[in-house]
Amino acid sequence: FLSVTEDLVRRRAEHNNCEIFSLEEISLHQQEIEKLEYLDKWCRDLKILYLQNNLIPKIENVSKLKKLEYLNVALNNIERIENLEGCEELTKLDLTANFIGELSSIETLKYNIHLKELFLVGNPCTEFEGYRQFVVATLHQLKCLDSKQIERSERIQALQNYPEVKQKIREQEQAYLLKRAREKEEAQRRMQEKKDKKHKQMESKLGFDSPDPLQNKENHQAEGDREQEMWKTVEDDEEDRRFWEEPTPYTPESRLETHRYIEEKRRAKENTRESRKRDKPLWTLVTAEGKVLNVNVPKLHFSLKDDEENNQIILDLAVYRHLDTSLLDVDVQPTYIRVLVKGKPFQLVLPEEVKPDSSSAKRSQTTGHLVVSMPKAKELILAKQKVSTSIKHSDCNTLQKDVRRTIQVQKLEVDPSKYSFPDVTKIMQEKERIGQGPISLQPGKITETKKSYVDFENNDDV
Repeated sequence: FLSVTEDLVRRRAEHNNCEIFSLEEISLHQQEIEKLEYLDKWCRDLKILYLQNNLIPKIENVSKLKKLEYLNVALNNIERIENLEGCEELTKLDLTANFIGELSSIETLKYNIHLKELFLVGNPCTEFEGYRQFVVATLHQLKCLDSKQIERSERIQALQNYPEVKQKIREQEQAYLLKRAREKEEAQRRMQEKKDKKHKQMESKLGFDSPDPLQNKENHQAEGDREQEMWKTVEDDEEDRRFWEEPTPYTPESRLETHRYIEEKRRAKENTRESRKRDKPLWTLVTAEGKVLNVNVPKLHFSLKDDEENNQIILDLAVYRHLDTSLLDVDVQPTYIRVLVKGKPFQLVLPEEVKPDSSSAKRSQTTGHLVVSMPKAKELILAKQKVSTSIKHSDCNTLQKDVRRTIQVQKLEVDPSKYSFPDVTKIMQEKERIGQGPISLQPGKITETKKSYVDFENNDDV
């Protein structure tokens, strides 16, 4: 059975900073609680306690809650009112839709002198003849019963007829208790029948699954599993239909049985789901021959960049922006990288060997992408760059000119017909152009004019 646990109380005490010793109000509804305990030790200052819609069969372990003002135990399996004498400040008690048939048990509430409101709607005792008159006459302090105010005239009349009403209530109560005894016997018998049926099913199943020869087992294993699963589904559906269509009396036992049946079905589904997860084949990341495969199970976009300047390889993996970093597991190896995204593997073979120890992984603050920098194992030698830095600027220009010239020469040698250069020697015209242009450009013509002088003497020394 499920009982109240400290962890449950602390989780429900969030409004009090999870402190339970000073707790004044707590709601433990719909927690499938089957036993009420520990609250009178852990939460002595409780004033309001909600326990509706559980499976509590008995009011207990609340008598030490001296400050308790409101107790709600509606929709439970309670059959009698008891153990509330110590709740001195109790003003409101809600017992709606329980199984209280022992109406005389309300006499224990006489000691709760501050009790003003009582709710018994939906209990078998409310069907008794004279129910309201008996409660009004028994509990003088009550102001309201089942959301209806108690008038002074109603109380006077109830007190006048009290002896007769009390006798009628006693008789109806005895009849109800006999009926409840039969219902308990019937519930016990049905429970035993179900146990025997399950036991027989288990025996037949074990007999059917007796060890066969190994070769037959191997041949029919897959087919047998499929058939077994199909028959199991059919049987489950049939059992479920019978359970819900079978008429049963509304009793604490039937309510508990229904709850246990639903819980059993839920656990069976969870076990099936877990077994399917376990049976799911694992992803092949490395073949039997040792070949590493490229795998992208999470289906993420990525880019692999070769950063030659820094001699490293950079992987940009587009993981989800709001994904917690704790759900990422990065493993860098010399020849490949593996990233587990929520357990799903992303694996990529690298084009060059890297240094795993010097690698680093970061998350982008803007996009949330995972960026992994992996330095290459081979060192890059930059000899040409060093030589070029030592050459002067002017030498560099000269070098470039020489290179261009050699390239042009090579082009001329390859196909001279594509290039036509003017003949420099024929720029000057053959006619005499005395007095035009510099004298140094016409040495031949000048000498001829000098020869025309009469007394000219050609002296080589001059």
